Amino acid sequence: MSGADAILQEDRACRQLHQLLKTKQRQNSLFSVTNQGAKKQGTRVSSSFYKDHPANYLERACVSQTKRSRASEAAPSFIPIPVTVKMPFIRAFSKVAKQALLSPGCGCQPITVAVRTISFSPRQVTSDASFHSVSFSETDHPKVLITGGLGQLGVGLATMLRKRFGNNNVILSDIRKPPSHIFHSGPFIYSDILDYKNLREIVVNNRITWLVHYSALLSAVGESNVALARDVNITGLHNVLDIAAEHGLRLFVPSTIGAFGPTSPRNPTPDLCVQRPRTIYGVSKVHAELMGEYYHHRYGLDFRCLRYPGIISADSQPGGGTTDYAVAIFHDAVKTGKFECNLKPDTRLPMMYIDDCLRATVEMMEAPADTLSMRTYNINAMSFTPEELAQEVQKQLPDLEVTYDIDQVRQAIADSWPMNFDDSNARNDWGWKHDHDLPELVQTMLNYIGSDSRIAKAN
Repeated sequence: MSGADAILQEDRACRQLHQLLKTKQRQNSLFSVTNQGAKKQGTRVSSSFYKDHPANYLERACVSQTKRSRASEAAPSFIPIPVTVKMPFIRAFSKVAKQALLSPGCGCQPITVAVRTISFSPRQVTSDASFHSVSFSETDHPKVLITGGLGQLGVGLATMLRKRFGNNNVILSDIRKPPSHIFHSGPFIYSDILDYKNLREIVVNNRITWLVHYSALLSAVGESNVALARDVNITGLHNVLDIAAEHGLRLFVPSTIGAFGPTSPRNPTPDLCVQRPRTIYGVSKVHAELMGEYYHHRYGLDFRCLRYPGIISADSQPGGGTTDYAVAIFHDAVKTGKFECNLKPDTRLPMMYIDDCLRATVEMMEAPADTLSMRTYNINAMSFTPEELAQEVQKQLPDLEVTYDIDQVRQAIADSWPMNFDDSNARNDWGWKHDHDLPELVQTMLNYIGSDSRIAKAN
């Protein structure tokens, strides 16, 4: 355990004891009553009775320790406290507290007070607690954990961050078995975000400083299993928030165009407006935005969030999202020359190439806190319809046949989402700028998937 954690834990212990030992006024009155009774009996209670009372001594020790802890927090860096010193300190405090509260001490009638053994709940966050994130002055590189890491975004972000911070400083995690090439590309660990203890152990044992939380069920999949989506997207988020707050992590949680609803302004959609999503995925993402901002304002958690548009990547197959038609069209165009779209041809949605998305995530995580005017930003690159995308692909593959078989569930979801994102705040605050427009996107995707297809055929 680091010196910072030791001091914070001791400070919490003192605050708990300070609340339990608010018997000072009772003891004042007790001393007065005892003295009066003693005078009637012709005896005198020593003035050292209250001064030397164990509870009073413990209270002074708590206040002194709290002052030292607060002074340490205000200092530029923490002074490590060995565990061998910290643990006897806590055990001694626990013992003295129970003695002070349960024993009469002065020979008078005991005061009845409910007491429980002092413990430190990993999920306990006091109302006046404050946290800090490890800065680059304290460590050369952040130690990053990515949950839900086997999705297209997790694998891509791990690759980018490993080039930036070193292979061993970025850990991918998931509940699924990783493909061989991902397993051997860098650290991978099993992590279930619904298992609070397991996740907490991973953060502690690997000295994590950044946590990127990608675990989620997407829009269409979430609607088919609302109970599971609620557990993964909301309960899992609560675990991540508590652990990030407890250990002073910098936490990134992505949001989505799905966080808006049919009553939101759609063209363009600003950062701040009415949000009334109609899917469990969207509801869970609004919840994540609000909970993250609450933890930031209440506890000082360094929470950061980007609302992603539809993300297009050649590295993975479509995964059940409403915007996945924009990925499927390239695979089908190269493999079969035919594509069936499940959205109407004029359904306009904001989109982004994955490289732009990953770069935006890294830039947001590295942005100095004083440049961020908010904690949740829109980001955007382009906006197009299935018909416009098909026409652009047909410029490269003229024989592509496109038909439409509308999926009413996905169409209803898409009709409630923004048509275009206003991301001016991200561009002004931390310099966001995309690289890929629609023509560049189509050329890049066809080159990537086409080369893979030719290699597969050769093999």
